[in-house]
Amino acid sequence: MGDKENTNAIPTPPLGGRGAPFSKGECLKHYNWGDDCHGWTFIDTEALSVKQELMPPDTAEQLHYHEKATQLFFILKGRATFSIDGETTVLKPEQGIEILPGQKHFISNNDRSDLEFILYSYPSTNNDRINVAP
Repeated sequence: MGDKENTNAIPTPPLGGRGAPFSKGECLKHYNWGDDCHGWTFIDTEALSVKQELMPPDTAEQLHYHEKATQLFFILKGRATFSIDGETTVLKPEQGIEILPGQKHFISNNDRSDLEFILYSYPSTNNDRINVAP
């Protein structure tokens, strides 16, 4: 083969196509949630959603559960405090946790710095969130 450059390179498909790169700047959707929290949707199908979310210090979401979706949280930056079925777990960067359908949960950022994480939901949580009254 030698040192010849590959002239048969496959062009990168546009955003949304299989194999296409994505980032916070090039995502399907940016959204605000909660108390000044932000999210970026990278993949959004019925079978799977992949998002990156940012929570400023001293923020939390409401206690809730999903009937169908399993969620995987992977921490990128900061410390995440999870309440899952009444038990507290604290995660630091490069740690993750799985939350199964029916488990009542919420995430909070009790630190002084931003919390950023990747959130995988399968199937998607679209129309599959039941908030629990406080």
